[in-house]
Amino acid sequence: MTNFTQDYYGTGAPEVIDTNATYAFEKAKRISVGRTYGEMTIGLAVTALVAMFTQTSNLFLQFMLATRGWGWILLIGAQIIISVFMGTRIMKMSTTTARVLFYVYSALTGFTLSTIFMVFSLGSIALVFALTAGFFLCLTMLALTTKMNLLKAGPILMVALIALVITQVILMFVAPGAGVLRIVAAIGILIFAGLTAYDAQATRSLLEQYANQPEMVKKLSIFCAFQLYLDFINMFIYLLQLLGNNRD
Repeated sequence: MTNFTQDYYGTGAPEVIDTNATYAFEKAKRISVGRTYGEMTIGLAVTALVAMFTQTSNLFLQFMLATRGWGWILLIGAQIIISVFMGTRIMKMSTTTARVLFYVYSALTGFTLSTIFMVFSLGSIALVFALTAGFFLCLTMLALTTKMNLLKAGPILMVALIALVITQVILMFVAPGAGVLRIVAAIGILIFAGLTAYDAQATRSLLEQYANQPEMVKKLSIFCAFQLYLDFINMFIYLLQLLGNNRD
């Protein structure tokens, strides 16, 4: 279907709008964004399943004993390597490689997150997870429907994130009170709430940019899913620190 609209540019001919092409583009965009959130959901499912299996089988404790306490460094190192590799090589790697790396990262995260079952009650974990999912959904819907350009907030959010990481590293060497930890957790929630909204708009913008390259869109969908996954996991952890009930 082709529509004709009034000429506003003084050419003397009506402007032609290909509504079929426009509809196809919008449909492709929705599918791409949907694929991204689908990949993120699978990653979260992998994390949850691995975390529960690790806890019930006591694998994490066995791993720490086998590595004589160096397991944390190995796990964190592996996750950093995967993050850097995906961030720097996503354009060159295959879709399968990107997906495998994402799911491996999700599994490693689940392995380390299994420790939360030792600290927080199961009901508390389930409640905070549901709260995070609802909060995440509201933030992404707001970001994708608002006319406000949140992409300009990216540099500010990254500076805030770096400051948060440095603060947490410093706190590792001191004995902060519960009040300080709660304040840090609240700040972390705000930062990752902002990053969630930012990444939602960045995902849409990036997928639109490569809309005519299907294979690239598949890879970028996984990478964007990875970014949103990190937002969700970090927001969940900070909410758990702020609202979770300890087992004791």
